[in-house]
Formats: sequence, structure tokens, C-alpha cells
Amino acid sequence: MMAVAAAQKNREMFAIKKSYSIENGYPARRRSLVDDARFETLVVKQTKQSVLEEARQRSNDVPSDNVEAPEERVSEAETEVVNDVTTGVVLEGENHQSYAEELEGPTEAQPEITSAPSDEPENHDIRIDAELTEEEMILANAASESKEAELTIQKAALVLKMREGIGSLARILKAIENFKGTVTHLETRTSKQTGMQFDILVRVDMSRQNLLLLIRALRQSSSLAGVTLLADNSVSIKDPWFPRHASDLDNCNHLMTKYEPELDMNHPGFADKTYRERRKTIAEIAFSYKYGDPIPRIDYTAEEISTWKAVFDTVLDLMPKHACSEYSRVFKMLQDDGIFRPDRIPQLEEMSAFMKKHTGFTLRPAAGLLTARDFLASLAFRVFQSTQYVRHTSSPYHTPEPDCIHEMLGHMPLLADPSFAQFSQEIGLASLGASDAEIEKLSTVYWFTVEFGLCKEAGQVKAYGAGLLSSYGELLHAISDKPEHRPFEPALTAVQPYQDQEYQPIYYVAESFEDAKDKFRRWVATGMSRAFEVRYNPHTQRIEVLDSIERLESLMSQMNLEMLHLNNAYRKLKNSALA
Repeated sequence: MMAVAAAQKNREMFAIKKSYSIENGYPARRRSLVDDARFETLVVKQTKQSVLEEARQRSNDVPSDNVEAPEERVSEAETEVVNDVTTGVVLEGENHQSYAEELEGPTEAQPEITSAPSDEPENHDIRIDAELTEEEMILANAASESKEAELTIQKAALVLKMREGIGSLARILKAIENFKGTVTHLETRTSKQTGMQFDILVRVDMSRQNLLLLIRALRQSSSLAGVTLLADNSVSIKDPWFPRHASDLDNCNHLMTKYEPELDMNHPGFADKTYRERRKTIAEIAFSYKYGDPIPRIDYTAEEISTWKAVFDTVLDLMPKHACSEYSRVFKMLQDDGIFRPDRIPQLEEMSAFMKKHTGFTLRPAAGLLTARDFLASLAFRVFQSTQYVRHTSSPYHTPEPDCIHEMLGHMPLLADPSFAQFSQEIGLASLGASDAEIEKLSTVYWFTVEFGLCKEAGQVKAYGAGLLSSYGELLHAISDKPEHRPFEPALTAVQPYQDQEYQPIYYVAESFEDAKDKFRRWVATGMSRAFEVRYNPHTQRIEVLDSIERLESLMSQMNLEMLHLNNAYRKLKNSALA
């Protein structure tokens, strides 16, 4: 038993050391969006801790006068990990009212400032100090990408704790000048810390390389007890990267696992070499797909079509009694258009065209179950990432991970319904820039709604979750009196433990899609820590961050125009009714 536990731990650590995308070694029993989000949080946390601790340990082992020792630099492998974990360095910002709360305690006094950069600062090595903070690690990582990155002008805020009087300020400003920096803001306050005279906030513009060298030089001054690279409340330098245009989704295809049948002995296709090769071929097609490409066609085999037919006929039989009206309505539309037929598996390209015509949602191929952050981010652009492979023929009514039958019969009909499409996009928009903990909560809300949600309809409980609509066993369990039915409340749903090995003991019932959307919006507005708001512009396929007066004024102008059209339409209809 201990050997099994050790092997499992080694497997998880291999995934953590391998890459942020968790493309290999992810525990194969975890196949849900929620467990993925939780494991993703663990990966980020442990990787960041590991990189910082290793860098600090190395710097402690290197003599302080050996500035150019190669072992003092961050290795390429560490740079790749930090790039994945904390992409982007943003240090500018105007809000400096609460900087005192972020000051560090004093450090041991060191000699006065004795060095300044030469006329060619690009020849300096950026030393990893023993006092390195996470903010400085991120900055050093950004500067190490290239010579151009080293010389990029960075807006930064520094907080200095002064032991002596204000007279020391002249030497500090001279040091900034020597490091070719420009002071853009200066503020002093009487220090509240014993033994300190003043706290100084200084905002500077200077190259990334020189900024790091300046911080190291200032820490050698006996007149300073602390130097802090400040992360403002207004802007966090650790905000995660997120896609801003639909083409950026080419970078959002990281998988929980690559070829699941090859990793999990319990997978129905593990012992089937032909099936494993088929899955690998279809996955490679998805990996090669780029924004704007037509979705590649898959020529499905007779065996795969037989599996599709078995599930299709079952859904067709259960749908009238147990599916919500929105699902049944779109399902019939797909039948009328000849897309849904028992004797052929639809192609993603034709499904995408159908959805785009009705709600603006489109499809792009995915090689497998994506990481939670990547999958949710796609929804913000009204893009659903769908697999193209078919579950193993030995298990037609159950699949251990999403396959095209689950996607097409479960998700896609409702993504062609305007109300449900809007709800799905709002979950995606809320995920952009969210913390790891918030991604976990959003994934859990998604699990209990889009995957396993129930709603009321004419006094009866109906299914709208894709996991229910494409799995008759769990559908019959969900609408029976065996599980507990609770009203949908996002704040409670987001922290509800879920079951990924058996049927759910608890399901959440929404009064309607509109009610679910209204509750979700209120929860996001009050329960998310993101310091900015975003909106999707369908004309440019871009995410707009509403973080300036100019952008808000532009949006308000657009909304005023829409309101003008609405008022004119209402007036004309009212006059027509009275005539």
C-alpha cells in the first residue's frame, strides 16, 4: 500500500516538474474540470515555491563578490516554469495610498552604495540576491528573455525605509540617476516603525536590468533598513495572462493528460492498440489546428457510428420526458437540418456553422480534456473546445473523459439556445484574470450547472446538464427521489464537494436559465477579487478590459446608441398599437 502511495506521489511530482500544462503524468483517475482546477492550483503553488527556494539557496551558496558567477543566474528550465506560472510583469499604477501596509521589516545594515552601472548596462549580470522577493524574481525572469527585454523601460514603485534623516534622500536620488532612472513620483511619511525615521515611496522609470541592479545597490546602504519592490493594490504584478483575442486560444490547448488510454489501465481502450493509435491520430489533428483554419473532417468508422447510434437512440427515447424544453427545441432543429441522424456522426464544422447562426458560438477541435483555465477562457469568446474522437465500443453508454458524443448530444444543442449560450459565456468571462482559488469555484459552478444542472419547468424537474443528457444512467438517477435537490445558489454551489466516481448525491435546481444568470451575475460582482471588469466585443473578437475612463466612455456611447434604437422601436410599436 505504501509503495502504491509513493508511486502516485512520484507521478504527481513528475507532472509538477514537467510543466504547468500538465501534459503528462497527471493522475488519470482525475478527469473532471473541478479536480483539474484543484490540481492546477497545486502545480502553480509548488512550482513557484520550488523555483524561488532553489534560486535563493543557490545565491546563498555563492560568494557575494563573485557577481558574474554563472550559477547565480536563473536556469533556462526555471525560466520556462516561471514563464508558465506567472506570465507578464505589470508594475505601473496610480494608487499608492496604502503602500505602508506592504512594507517589509528591517534587514541588517550593510555598507554604503559604492557602485553604479557603466555606460553599457546591458553587459551587467543580474544577480539573484539572497533577499530576492517574488516580485523581483518575476522581474528578473522578464529581463532575462532577451537583450531587448533587459533594456525595456519599466515603470516601478519602490518603498524605502530610512534609518537616518531626510538628508539621505539626496544620495538615493543620485543612485537612481546613476542607474539612468527617471523619478516620476516621490512621497515621504514619518515611519511608524521603531528605529526608522521615514518611509519613502519613489516611482521610477528605468530599464528592467538597471532596476534590479538599483535594488541590490540600495540594499547595501547602511542608511536604509529595507527596500521593497511594491505590488500596488490597483495592479498586481502576478495577474495571470489571459487571452485577449480569439486567435490567442491557439495558446489555450493544454491538456490534463495527453493520450488517456495510454496512461490509465482502467480505461476501456487501454489494451486496444488500434483504438489507441486512432485516438493519437485524431489528437494530433487537434494539436495542429490554428485560429481561422477550417475544422478538419474525421472519417468515422462503422464501429464508431454504431456507438453513436446506440447513445443517440437512447437520448431520443428519454428526451421528451426528461430534457428541458430549450434542449428539445434545438435538438429538433438539428434533426430538421439533417445534422442529427442516427446513421452518421456530425462533423464539427457543420455543428459550428449551425451554432454560429443561432447564438454566435463556434467550435474548435481539442485533443482531450483541457485544463480548467483554458477551457473556461474559451467560453468567454463564445468558443467551445470539442473533442473529435469516439469512446471505446466496449463502453457505449459511459466514457471516462469527454468524447464527441458527449459534446454533441450533451453540450451543443443548448449552446445554440440564446439564454444558455449567454450563461456559458458569462462563466467564461468571469474566469479571465481570476485567481486559482476562483477558478476552482467557477469550475465547480460549471460542474453543477452546465454538466449536471437541473431546472424547473411547469412544476417538474428537467435536465439541462450535458453530463445528464448524454448519460441515461445518471439522468434517471438525478430525476429520481434518491439524490438531494437543492436550489441553485452560486455562493453555496461553488464550494460544494462533488463525486467523480459515482452518481452525484446532490444536484442543484435552477428556477430558470434567467434566474440562474441573474444569481450568477450577483455572485460574480460581489464574490470575485478581480480588480477590473471585462467585456467581449463580438465585432473585433477581442476582450476589452474596462480599466480606464476612456474605455468606459466609449462603451457608454455604444450603449446610448442601442438605447436610442430601443426607445424608437418601443415608441413605434406603442403608436401602432394605439392606432
